[in-house]
Amino acid sequence: MTVQWVRTSWTKRSRGGPAAARRNAAAAGFAVPSQPSTLSAPSPSMPSVHPAHLAHLVHLVRMGEADGFAPREGWEVLPPGALGLREADGRLRVLPPVEPLYGLPPRARRPPAVRLAPGQWVRWQLNYRFSSAAGVRDWSYWLDTFNIAYGPAGPGLFLTEPTVLVDECGPVR
Repeated sequence: MTVQWVRTSWTKRSRGGPAAARRNAAAAGFAVPSQPSTLSAPSPSMPSVHPAHLAHLVHLVRMGEADGFAPREGWEVLPPGALGLREADGRLRVLPPVEPLYGLPPRARRPPAVRLAPGQWVRWQLNYRFSSAAGVRDWSYWLDTFNIAYGPAGPGLFLTEPTVLVDECGPVR
């Protein structure tokens, strides 16, 4: 599987005007670079366990208001279960977790999990809204976009239209 996690973050200052235009123009998917061999190699200490059950190697892209929404890319290893992925019966079940729960805008309920066949991919978007406990800082916002392909993906796959699009964004006022 191929996983890309794009997180866009901003404050109230980017809710309108030119800053909002830059934020709204930010890409939801990026070309996937080659995986670094130091992170993608399975652990020699656990040769009997398939690497897919140990962790997920994720192409991480961060864009923020502070740097004009310029993408910063890298790779990260996330623990199993961190992305809500599970293989069963020749399909990949995808249901990204909602974390942290206190940052959720109101939603009626979560959509069901998506089951991908080999060669398919999903773009799943979730948004969050936060305030400081004392109210001394501006509201802040995140948009998490998960681009997840079942099977190997060419470098430009996430620049195309997804097989399935799940927009789980709620109102952020």
